[in-house]
Amino acid sequence: SAELCLLPALATLLPPLPGPGGPGPAEVGLGALPAGLRAAVRSLVGDLDSLFTALGLREESFAVGALSRVVAAELASYAPARNRRRTATNKASVIFVDRTLDLAGAVGHHGDSLAEKILSVLPKLPGHKTDVMVNMVGLTALQTSDETCSIIAPGCLAQPNDPAAKALWESFMNLKQKEAVMEARRHLVEAASRENLPIKMSMGRVTPEQLSSYIQLFRNNLKALENHCGLLQLVLATVQTLKHPQTSKWDNFLAFERLLLQTIGDSEMPSVLNQLLPMIKSYNERTKDDYNCEDFLVLLIYIYSVFGEIKCGKELDTAEEEVKKALVKAICDEPEPSALLQKIT
Repeated sequence: SAELCLLPALATLLPPLPGPGGPGPAEVGLGALPAGLRAAVRSLVGDLDSLFTALGLREESFAVGALSRVVAAELASYAPARNRRRTATNKASVIFVDRTLDLAGAVGHHGDSLAEKILSVLPKLPGHKTDVMVNMVGLTALQTSDETCSIIAPGCLAQPNDPAAKALWESFMNLKQKEAVMEARRHLVEAASRENLPIKMSMGRVTPEQLSSYIQLFRNNLKALENHCGLLQLVLATVQTLKHPQTSKWDNFLAFERLLLQTIGDSEMPSVLNQLLPMIKSYNERTKDDYNCEDFLVLLIYIYSVFGEIKCGKELDTAEEEVKKALVKAICDEPEPSALLQKIT
């Protein structure tokens, strides 16, 4: 396979870990980790071994990063895994990579994906990590201005029994936002036409208000609601995301990141921090379009991750000190610090 062809190159770049009889890695071992993290690593190793057992795999492990080496070493010395490797017939290469080596990927606002925006701005579905709550009040006769209304059960993105909804979600992930929103309108118009609802197809730019007006046609038709409930949930998620105040901030993040990447070769870190400094505002000075404390932490992580090697010196020390002071003041002025800020402080 292609993966096996890459093994010689991988062995040169990322040498495999020594077996349980050989010398251990020079970095921190499992015993040096906090108790909670040790338990999490052991749990992960057990889960991986169960997966590899089900697949009949005999793995060769590679690691990039300190924690990855700990996980890979623990898997190499795990007794059930050693027994499995003696009898398993299928070979596999497993590469463990520390996520912190790509923090820019974790905190960046990438591309123009509607799916990513929906997953980022709508509240999480209780008990789930990868799905969101879709407010369904718009499909009822209930009149309320409370956006957190809990009388009506929330909708979600997972619609495995609705082919149209599944196709639309694929569009949200694979197309640019403008094209994905047009797909939402097209699906909605087709559904309304099949139900003989009085819909008028309009051309041009798709707006949240237009999608909302189309959705309203389904509201008093229970049969149509039942037939297209999955599709309606995805279109409602689109409307609520496009109207969400966090969406405009998302676009600001993306613009800042693109500008930073374009100028990174010509700019020094102190000048970037000095540009950022006036944007750090305390609670009483901020408008809804300004970045809050958590936003600045995300921006700083992104900046330091993409900058690479940073030249130390008095100018950098001064710029960093000013940013620290402004951030500390902003955090201290928060009337109701978020759970993250409370954890940090």
